[in-house]
Amino acid sequence: MPSFLETGRLVLRAFTVADIDHLHALDSDPEVMRFLNGGRPTSREAIKTRSLPRLLHDYPCWNTRGYWAAEEKASGAFLGWFEFRPLEDHSPAVVELGYRLNQAAWGHGYATEGSRALIHKGFTDLGVELVTANTMAVNVRSRRVMEKSGLSFVRNTTRDWPEAIEGSEHGEVAYELTRSEWEARQ
Repeated sequence: MPSFLETGRLVLRAFTVADIDHLHALDSDPEVMRFLNGGRPTSREAIKTRSLPRLLHDYPCWNTRGYWAAEEKASGAFLGWFEFRPLEDHSPAVVELGYRLNQAAWGHGYATEGSRALIHKGFTDLGVELVTANTMAVNVRSRRVMEKSGLSFVRNTTRDWPEAIEGSEHGEVAYELTRSEWEARQ
């Protein structure tokens, strides 16, 4: 399958239905899911009926996907995924950046490497004007990736969650990077 984007160590490619086992393994790891749902595994059925359709969605403004399977270039090993999707199907102006990598990939700089490459492609090739990202305030690792990728903290919000998870009482944080800010750093 052709790649969407390659970096020095990563290949980002479109998801296929054949990725269901990779996704199930990723979303069954309690540490991977800790800041998403408190560490509960996602069922194979939920991957098939909810997650996979979202990951396979094509955005009309790009004629391509907004979620990318991440593989290690040298070994072809599935590492997880990156999100770089327009918030509106028909406008590439504002995109959300996200990532979910398996534990074996943590601490190796893959999240920052993939995020920076997507941001570069977004601002140079895809018509992006603003990159946004958010996470739980207590998710220090994810916040660090956002900062190392060039995004800046813009706000902390709190709300009542239907199912509170450990740390949710500290709220969510939002980060952003505009095209003009990115260009000034190049």
